[in-house]
Amino acid sequence: MKKVFVSGATGYIGEVLSTKIAELGLQVQVLVRNPAKSHRLQHPNISVVGGTLADQDQLLSAMEGCSEAYHVAALAGVWDPDPAAFRKVNVEGTLQVLHAAHRQGVRRVVLTSTAGVMGPTPDGQPVRENTNPVPILTTAYEASKLEAEEKARAFGQETGLEVVIVNPSRVYGPGQWSESNAVTKMIRGYASGTWRLIPGDGSSIGNYVFVEDVVHGHLLAMEKGRPGKRYILGGENSSFNAFFDRMAKLTGRRHRMIRLPLPVMMGFAQTQQLLADTFGRRPLITPPFVRKYMRDWPLSSQQAETELGYSPVSLEEGMQRTLEWLQRRP
Repeated sequence: MKKVFVSGATGYIGEVLSTKIAELGLQVQVLVRNPAKSHRLQHPNISVVGGTLADQDQLLSAMEGCSEAYHVAALAGVWDPDPAAFRKVNVEGTLQVLHAAHRQGVRRVVLTSTAGVMGPTPDGQPVRENTNPVPILTTAYEASKLEAEEKARAFGQETGLEVVIVNPSRVYGPGQWSESNAVTKMIRGYASGTWRLIPGDGSSIGNYVFVEDVVHGHLLAMEKGRPGKRYILGGENSSFNAFFDRMAKLTGRRHRMIRLPLPVMMGFAQTQQLLADTFGRRPLITPPFVRKYMRDWPLSSQQAETELGYSPVSLEEGMQRTLEWLQRRP
C-alpha cells in the first residue's frame, strides 16, 4: 500500500485531506504536535506520529516509507505573541519538511500556501499566479508564506525534489471550527440571524472556495502539477453584498445588515491590537487584516483548470451544501 505523509492533519484543510486520502485506500502517516487532538482522524489507514516541524528526527520517522507528502501545517492566525512565530513555523518549518522529504526519498511534495501571497488586483481584473511580481502584502502571515514559496522552489531546483505549490482562497464548508473556517462561521451566523455585519460598503471582492474543491485540487496537484509552479485553487469571486444576497436567497431570510465604515473597523482593530500587545489577549482582528479585506481580491483558477483538470463548484452550490451540513450537525 502506498504511503503518504501529511502535516497539519489536525487543521481544517489537513483533516479533510487526510481523511480523503485514507478513503482512497492509501496509508496516511500524519505528524501531529499534540496526539490528543487527533481524535477526529479515525480511519484504519491513518497512522499518527507525534512530533513538530522543528524536529528533523520526528519528521524523518513520520515520512518513513512515504513516496508523496502534503505540507499543510502553518501558523495562520491574525496575531501571535511572538513576532517571529510566523516565519519560524511557515518558513523554517517548511524547509525542515523539505529536508526530511529529500532525505527519505519522497518523490513529490505539495505545499499548501495561500492566494493572499499574490496581492490584490491592480486593475480590477482577476489575479493570476504571476499578476503581481512584487505583491502588496499587509500581514506577517502572507509575507511568511511568500518567503516559504520562494525557498521551497529554490530547494527543489537544488535537490531535484518535486515541489508543487497550491494557493487556496477563502475556504469554507464542512469541517472543524477553527480560525481557518471563518467563512463557514459567517454562513452559520447569517442563517441563524446572529451575523449582521458587512465590512465597509460591501463592495470589496474576495474569492470563496468550497473545502472539497480545495482537497481535490491538492490531489490533482500531486498527480499533474508541474514542479516549481503554483496553482490558485479558487472558487467564485463575490462582493460581500452579493455574498449575503445569495445567503438571503438560500435561507429565505433577508436580514437588515449593518455596514461598518472603514474608520470604525480600523478603530476597533487598533483597540484589539493594543489589548493583544499589552495583555496577550488574542485579537478578533488587527489593522493589517482590515486593510486586506477592504481591498479587491478577485482570482482566476484558469491555470489549475487547464493544467490539472480542476473544476470548482459555484458559490451558491457550495453555500447550499454547507447549509445542509450545518442542519445535520448536532
